[in-house]
Amino acid sequence: MDKFIDESQVVVGLDVDSREDVLHILSDLAEKLGFADSSEDVFQAFFDREKEGPTGMQYGFAVPHAKCSAIIRPGILLAKLTHPVEWPSFDNVPVDIALALLVPSSQAGTTHLKLLSKTAVMLMDKDIRQALREKNSPKDLSDLISRKLNA
Repeated sequence: MDKFIDESQVVVGLDVDSREDVLHILSDLAEKLGFADSSEDVFQAFFDREKEGPTGMQYGFAVPHAKCSAIIRPGILLAKLTHPVEWPSFDNVPVDIALALLVPSSQAGTTHLKLLSKTAVMLMDKDIRQALREKNSPKDLSDLISRKLNA
């Protein structure tokens, strides 16, 4: 997986009112882009995971993840919001950037853990967080994420 994310997987300027709105849009995008065959199943997988504990990290970032049989191939989607929304997080800061992980059930123990680990490490880097906030071009954002996840 050389290119983890391309510009079609990035949504910038998303004007939503809730975490659920974000997850619905990401689920629809997963189906539209061929990562999944059912946006409803992907949303349910996101929602079920949200009930287990916070996917909001720190500094306004969230890493929602869905694992289910409706997901055909692993992928990453990025949503940059126009304004923060309430999202349970480790620092209780509302979220305005969601980096979603999509994992087929068959790869739950391998791909999922690798992507989650690499994503968490990437988001610990202050310079990366700042670059994700400053860039608004889907291509620039996807290139940055792919470069960092391949490092």
